[in-house]
Amino acid sequence: MIKIWLSGLLRTRSGRLTGTALGVTVAVALLAALGAFLSTTRTTMTSQSVRSVAVDWQVQVQVATGAQPQNVLAAIRDLPGTRAALPVDYAQADGLTAHTGGTTQNTGTGMVLGLPTGYASMFPGEVRLLAGREHGVLLAQQTAANLHAAPGDTIRIQRAGGLPPVAVRVSGVVDLPLADSLFQKVGAPSQSQPSAPPDNVVLMPARSWHTAFGPLASARPDLVRTQIHTLRSHALPADPAAAYTIATGSAHNAEVRLAGSGLVGDNLGSVLDAARSDALYAQLLFLFLGVPGAALAAALAWAVAQSGAGRRRKEQALLRTRGATVGRLVGLAAVEAGVVAVLGAAGGLALAVVVDRLAFHGGGIPAAWALAASGVGILVAAATVLLPARFDARRATVASGRTAVARRPVPRAAWWVLGGTLLAGSLAVFRATSGTNYALVLAPEGTPTLSVDYWAFAGPALLWAGGTVLAWLLVDLALRRGRPVLAWLFRPVAGALSGTVTAALSRQRGTVVRSVVLLALACAFAVSTGVFNSTYQQQARVDAVLTNGADVTVTRPVLTASDTAKLAAVPGVRHVEPLQHRFAYVGADLQDLYGVRPTSIVGAGRLQNGYFSGGTARSLMDRLSARPDALLVSAETAHDFVLHPGDQVRLRLTDARTGQLRTVPFRFEGVVKEFPTAPKDSFLVANASYIARTTGSDAAGTLLVDTGGIGQRQAAAKAKRVLGPSAHVTDLPSSQTVVGSSLTAVDLAGLTRVELGFALVIGAAAGGLVLALGLAERRRTLALASVLGARGRRLAGFVWSEAALVAVAGGACGAVLGWVLSQMLVKVLSGVFDPPPDHVAVPWAYLAALAGVTVAALAAAAWAAARHAKRPPLAELREL
Repeated sequence: MIKIWLSGLLRTRSGRLTGTALGVTVAVALLAALGAFLSTTRTTMTSQSVRSVAVDWQVQVQVATGAQPQNVLAAIRDLPGTRAALPVDYAQADGLTAHTGGTTQNTGTGMVLGLPTGYASMFPGEVRLLAGREHGVLLAQQTAANLHAAPGDTIRIQRAGGLPPVAVRVSGVVDLPLADSLFQKVGAPSQSQPSAPPDNVVLMPARSWHTAFGPLASARPDLVRTQIHTLRSHALPADPAAAYTIATGSAHNAEVRLAGSGLVGDNLGSVLDAARSDALYAQLLFLFLGVPGAALAAALAWAVAQSGAGRRRKEQALLRTRGATVGRLVGLAAVEAGVVAVLGAAGGLALAVVVDRLAFHGGGIPAAWALAASGVGILVAAATVLLPARFDARRATVASGRTAVARRPVPRAAWWVLGGTLLAGSLAVFRATSGTNYALVLAPEGTPTLSVDYWAFAGPALLWAGGTVLAWLLVDLALRRGRPVLAWLFRPVAGALSGTVTAALSRQRGTVVRSVVLLALACAFAVSTGVFNSTYQQQARVDAVLTNGADVTVTRPVLTASDTAKLAAVPGVRHVEPLQHRFAYVGADLQDLYGVRPTSIVGAGRLQNGYFSGGTARSLMDRLSARPDALLVSAETAHDFVLHPGDQVRLRLTDARTGQLRTVPFRFEGVVKEFPTAPKDSFLVANASYIARTTGSDAAGTLLVDTGGIGQRQAAAKAKRVLGPSAHVTDLPSSQTVVGSSLTAVDLAGLTRVELGFALVIGAAAGGLVLALGLAERRRTLALASVLGARGRRLAGFVWSEAALVAVAGGACGAVLGWVLSQMLVKVLSGVFDPPPDHVAVPWAYLAALAGVTVAALAAAAWAAARHAKRPPLAELREL
């Protein structure tokens, strides 16, 4: 009997069987593909984090305990996993002096490093040559600017401890890209780390350093220290959390073996710590964006299966009249569910492999994800086919099974209460989880583990549920109580039969409501996913611009108006914005000072309102323009110095005419939290014309180049040729791959294509397939209408009226629900965005494509049904 039943299913119900299996296929494929994304993303985060570290360990030699640098160096080299290790010596200098161009320049305190031979080649990320030769005495870029020194000049280092100055000849000028970690206080808590690296830095060969500062090490050991810079093996697990555990465990083991003779500054563990947090955010993206899609695909499979519920009950009634037991009926349903599960799981995994190769470059579907997705497919098949059949077989009678049309129950008031409660609960959870101090990913101080507050999922989940209930109730109410309005709306399509069409839809409103609600959920999923992904991509670009400064950014100690003109003439360059970069003392604290042109910096720097506090970007720039001495300070500076709007701030700046510090008064006008190319902590923003007038120099240190968002790499290469090797040129695409959090730097283009592609498929299926199957179940109604005299346009009015109702009601409900969901997702997942968005990004082109595909699917289904309705009615009734 099972073979006969299966053969009959495949022969007469192949369309509905295929539709149900397709719903399972989509669910399995989406879960498996997103599993591949998670696996690829974690691997990318780990490898990217490891690549960003130039020195894995900075081991501080504890001279106070009697430790000798050579002994610590030998112990580090003997540790398992150590690839290389070199000693680096640090000494504090009281100042630097240079006689250049007929003037004398003096600086404040500085740091002199002794580097062993081969250091630059072993740790290539630490030192980058800008001018001159890399062998010999090297000056940091800012130090060279402060001293007006160039390769070949001689400078004097004022040694501490009362030692006489020592003169050295400069061989080159370098940049120190990782200065923050290079000058860290190993073993000190994060809050006691220096707010910025030293402004004056000299690099010397180790032999010269020991000649100059060996006596200081004996007389004042507190002013001299030695670190062992170490490269470790990067054979780490792909998962950032597992890699972090191994890396930090190795660092702790090293400290135990050193027995107090050295402290390990674990740079590798620090970046992996950030990566494991970002990996959790990637997991949250999967849960927030992927799970709803899989659930919607399961709902689609259920809707397809339910479209044949009436026919299934009739078939069960017929089998029961012929002696079939409940167990036999359930067994036959299990066969159908098995076919759906096998076809759906196999098709889903095959589709996931194709998606993985196209979107994620063939990283492969992890076996665990393949099994989990297949298990979900089996559960969906059982829930959509087996459980309803079992319920009908146990509860329905032969008489009820033969009933053609069941009376639709009217929703009770309790359903309205439920819908309102779900929405109110969603709002309450959203307000609690979107507060200023709320953290979705928790990293408790002093614990090696991270945790996720999954309570935040309750907000979107309750909104999904509440929106579904509300959409169902509203559409059901419209079909019951709004029949006169619907009849008037259907008149252009159904003509004189508009009232009959409305009555038929009202009587069969269960099927209509199911189609509308499913389409609304599909549209809501597509809208919320599209808006979130577009906002994510927008903020990834904003983050890159914030760090890089513009499409192309040029930095050099001194950039003149002539350099600006040369760069503006480069093909592909639309605008060049000079940005002064100076240093100013706020009290005893040396901070970065940025001089801007208030009338053009907002557009040139793509300033966001979120960068500022107390006003928009435009309004605060207007203050700088209206009052030249106005000053914007970072939030940390405003807090540390207890500044209030209107306070006078007296800064000490270097006067270009005398080379000496000069006190310049400013007026505190606002807080700037972020600024292009600025550090994260303490900095200042002022009017460039005021700085130029008070210091005697209008030279810029940075040029922000606008290329219109295209050809950045080519423009950067041309700028390098025009300005010479001393200019440091960076482009936005390169910066976007290395700046910000590892999550932001991960290219989510593949994930976006997968999610939005599945959303289109689900939207089209929800609109077209479900409507087509529903109309197929109403063939009897159309045939009877034809017998009673309905012809041509009037008969098609039945079909097109329902299609129009489903399209308009489902699209409207989906658009509203999707917009609210997208706002909630962006707010709850605010930790993903750095900086937070001023506004969400709406992918209008994608939404237009979604609307077009959905309408086309609905139109195709309605056209096929209308064409089928033209068949001879008696032949149609005979088949039914």
